[in-house]
Amino acid sequence: MCGIAGFCNFTGDWARNIERMKQRMLHRGPDAGGTWRSPDGSVVLGHRRLSIVDLSAAGAQPMTSHSGRYVLCYNGEIYDHKVLAARLQAQGVRFRGSSDTEVLLEAIEAYGLKSALQQSKGMFALALYDQQEKTLTLARDRMGEKPLYYGMVNGSFAFASDLGCLAVLDGFCNGVDRKVLDLYFSYGYIPAPYTIYEGIYKLEPGTVLTVRPPYTAWTAERYWDIREVARQGQAQLFPGTRQEAADELERLLKAAIAEQMEADVPVGAFLSSGIDSSAVVALMQAAGRGTVKSFTIGLAGSPLNEAAEARAIAQRLGTQHTELYITPEDAKAAIPGMAAMYGEPFADVSQIPTYLVSKLTRQHVTVSLSGDAGDELFSGYNSYTFVERYWKYSRLMPPALWEPAARLILNTPLRHNHLLWMAAKYLGAPTPEDLYIRGETQDAYAGKLARQHLPCPYAHSEYPRGFLQQPVCNIMLMNQLMYLPDDILVKVDRAAMAVSLETRIPFLDRDVVRFAWTLPLALQRENGVGKQVLRNVLYRYVPKELMERPKKGFSIPIAQWLREPGLRDWAEDLLDRDTLERQGLLDAGAVRAMWTDFVQHGRWERQIWMVLMFQQWMASRESA
Repeated sequence: MCGIAGFCNFTGDWARNIERMKQRMLHRGPDAGGTWRSPDGSVVLGHRRLSIVDLSAAGAQPMTSHSGRYVLCYNGEIYDHKVLAARLQAQGVRFRGSSDTEVLLEAIEAYGLKSALQQSKGMFALALYDQQEKTLTLARDRMGEKPLYYGMVNGSFAFASDLGCLAVLDGFCNGVDRKVLDLYFSYGYIPAPYTIYEGIYKLEPGTVLTVRPPYTAWTAERYWDIREVARQGQAQLFPGTRQEAADELERLLKAAIAEQMEADVPVGAFLSSGIDSSAVVALMQAAGRGTVKSFTIGLAGSPLNEAAEARAIAQRLGTQHTELYITPEDAKAAIPGMAAMYGEPFADVSQIPTYLVSKLTRQHVTVSLSGDAGDELFSGYNSYTFVERYWKYSRLMPPALWEPAARLILNTPLRHNHLLWMAAKYLGAPTPEDLYIRGETQDAYAGKLARQHLPCPYAHSEYPRGFLQQPVCNIMLMNQLMYLPDDILVKVDRAAMAVSLETRIPFLDRDVVRFAWTLPLALQRENGVGKQVLRNVLYRYVPKELMERPKKGFSIPIAQWLREPGLRDWAEDLLDRDTLERQGLLDAGAVRAMWTDFVQHGRWERQIWMVLMFQQWMASRESA
């Protein structure tokens, strides 16, 4: 796990600026740093290294291929690099070291970039310079585990793993992109390809982007598309029983976890009391590579955490378990630093416990496996069942009444009745996909927060309705296209890398993802409960009765804290009317009205968190 950065045809002090970019992402790679500049000075690559595989200088970057043609600046891990290395060695390639970076670089030399990436299993973001063709190519992993930002800064093409790296360049004057504000205040994050800055973009998962002289324009193409994987999987459904599906899933997960446990540094795992992380830890322990180190946090004095249940699972599995009960003061102290950690406004409140468990874990290991993506791949969310049922019953109301009824509720005091408000949000959705979007976005009040409302197409608005035959499958795919890469994976990567911890996600193994899309919904769900195949794998290691209980989750009582002295003072400062008016981005009256309603009645919790994270980001930007 590392950080990469660079630029083309930069007109300022290139040495000072690349060092500034590298320093900005020191947390992503505290062990070493390198710089490479092309002979003609047109391209500069910078790297920060968190040493995981081949800790020697032989793994240092930027790295030049044996032929001297290619230079690679790379962040991530290629889990099957030993298989690729053996294949290359059979063709006569001799390696200087044992790093996956060198293996990937020589695979690119031998097969070309797209073919090398298609053969590889891993997570990565990379920049490859071809000294022969004078082209710079960026690429990102299949599902979007590793970040990569790019765009024009003061007339120069620039890229980085950390959005903040671009903002420290001399001449950076990219303003806030107003057209993404409604999206942010609807979802709590900014979906790819957009960022908070005008002219700066997120490279989308499974994509390669190539820049040629004079490095002012680019072309992009996909080397892997989750939509096509889903389409093919649903066209060739797994023909066996649920038990046979569990057999195959267990085999694939064991193989993925064995590869992802490979490292030259200590490896552990996050463990909640849920199905996903428990399954990962169980299969890690079953791998027979020594006692697994597992990590859990709880909130002192709160019943809304699962530390005790996680401890029971750890005892059953026999892991070396570490748990930490944090205090409200610990969590509150982390909140003001969230905005800088994410580089742009990001408002998933679970970012706080994710950061705190990462901080605990990093004290013991350098790599941690995670159970993320289980809900997205194995139909785990309750919203999937809700969409099915609501779509069925909502069709019983005459269509002519849908919109009038919704307007009546949303624009009158009736909106304060939660059940009526929820019903109004869904009325009139023309398709199950639109019904799902209405459930995931915030209500009409969120649309009043930004001063300007500009059109901005994104993954959900462009999703072809009815692309897959079953509505739940379409919603699962929509989640994998946006919510997973732009919220879940962002949350985990930034929180962990803030403390220099590498996270790995076995459920996002290429073969596991492909297999998941072949599972019929009849195998995935039973009586409205999802993840049945994954559950059957887990129950081979953990008794069913230990897992079948109401899920509590780790819940931060953010609404309560924000109304108490301390954080309330912090929030009041951020929401100062004069500051809002001076910035000119948000409607100060709407923000203050929402804040007053929140303080008095506890409403708008999620929207208030979005506004606070936006304003905290604005404050950190203005003080930089």
